[in-house]
Amino acid sequence: MNELTSKQRKILEKAAHKLNPVVIIGQNGVTDSLIKMVDATLQAHELIKVKFNEFKEDRHSFASDIAQKTNAALVSIIGNVALFYRQNENPEKRKFKI
Repeated sequence: MNELTSKQRKILEKAAHKLNPVVIIGQNGVTDSLIKMVDATLQAHELIKVKFNEFKEDRHSFASDIAQKTNAALVSIIGNVALFYRQNENPEKRKFKI
């Protein structure tokens, strides 16, 4: 995924404000099944929040790893919540115009 501009990040952060975390990273950390779950959720929603209940000190490296493995953009990390975006491949199903 290409890097987002600061304007695009602001648009996505504003849209994500009302979202609840859909994926929670717990005691098992970043596993293959978690990556698959994030990938499927990005396919369905384009913009998701991932909450770190465990591994809070490693959230930046884990978030970068998740973004790389799912071909998503890491929009931001605020507290223990990371925001990811991946544009839908089908232009008719895209929810965000950035």
